[in-house]
Amino acid sequence: MLEEREITIYDIAKYLNISAATVSRGLKNNPMISKATRKKIMDAAQVLGYQSNAFASNLRSRQTHTLGVIVPRLNSYFMSSALAGMENAANRYGYNLIIAQSLEDAEKEKRNAATMFNKRVDGLLISLSSNTQNINHLEPFFKRKIPVIFFDRVYPHNESTSVGINNFEAAYQVTKHLIDQGCKRILHLGGNVLRNVYQERLNGYRKALQDHHLSFSDKLHLTGPLSEQAGTDAARHILELAPNKRPDAVFSANDTAAVYCMLALQAAGLRIPEDIAFAGFNNDPISKVIAPNLTTVEYHGDSIGHTAATYLINHLKGISDLYATNAITLRADLVIRASSLKNKNPE
Repeated sequence: MLEEREITIYDIAKYLNISAATVSRGLKNNPMISKATRKKIMDAAQVLGYQSNAFASNLRSRQTHTLGVIVPRLNSYFMSSALAGMENAANRYGYNLIIAQSLEDAEKEKRNAATMFNKRVDGLLISLSSNTQNINHLEPFFKRKIPVIFFDRVYPHNESTSVGINNFEAAYQVTKHLIDQGCKRILHLGGNVLRNVYQERLNGYRKALQDHHLSFSDKLHLTGPLSEQAGTDAARHILELAPNKRPDAVFSANDTAAVYCMLALQAAGLRIPEDIAFAGFNNDPISKVIAPNLTTVEYHGDSIGHTAATYLINHLKGISDLYATNAITLRADLVIRASSLKNKNPE
């Protein structure tokens, strides 16, 4: 038995007694075609069983209308918010997303990048894994002039643009706030300093200490994956110190580690913020569930994702030049809550 012939735009044109060109424009939702005619075309396409041949269209235009996105982890509130912002922008302009996660592994990130390249994505949005040493695996994109935008975790490259916040300034303000509350031994719980976000937050913390005549101590700087376990391990480290050597505040480079550190210390009988003040980073929902609520830095993942995707699409459409700027910096705000208010906490 022979397979049924595939329905084409010419079949729809014959069915409606209009030109194939009109059908083609109607299927693309071209405003030159009236809404009534577009609806007739869409209805006829459904009745006849028409399927758009995206592959053939892509071959003609040399565009897939697909953007690749590589993130470190999908189970991150910030990253899921960023993806939502990207999806919103992509839908608005008729683009699709192919999303992959590196799981914080450079080798998996390389494989993801190769897959995106082979899928012929029109552009790439990427936030680097924690242990990525270089971006040699992105060279095929740069050589083919396929635009690349880094977001949040970025890497300097003169043929790309990055979208993020001023992590140095945000961390400086967090540390200054803790100092203003009378804290003098502030432990910084940070991430892998290979990544700009954690290096810049460390630098901002150190600069605030320096400006307020407080010395930096390696014993008050812990690095790790900033996971739930990392927060618990940090609490264990604090509890193993002699009481007079313990920090009087913790500034964590994310909220998750801060909250789990708080929980472990509270379980051991320490009071927050009386015995030890806390501040995190990201303003994840968990920061408003823990008691006392966590002081943190708010910056919107959806805004970063939407900005990155829109900027990339505008470049692809010839509206703007990706290479005109190397960095787009969005706003971040210190959100002060009870976990850090030593001076204002009632007796």
